[in-house]
Amino acid sequence: MAYVQHIHTPLLLLHSEEDLRCPIEQAEQLFTALKQMRREVRFVRFPGENHELSRSGKPSHRIQRFGYILDWFAEKLQPSSRLERKGL
Repeated sequence: MAYVQHIHTPLLLLHSEEDLRCPIEQAEQLFTALKQMRREVRFVRFPGENHELSRSGKPSHRIQRFGYILDWFAEKLQPSSRLERKGL
């Protein structure tokens, strides 16, 4: 939180509600601070999951998580019109 003012890159926060290693309150604080600064941020909570979501979470949550990541990158990695004009 000490450096939140320096975050300008769009941020996707994926967090498990029962993660004891990284308390969800930390993600909530970061999300709230970024929203107050009108930065681009999205926050997705996974109920009933812990720190092991990506490896041993419920299959439906693992699929949802992966879908959020794919959608985020598809949205954010669109080639800009400037690059398209250059043929890149």
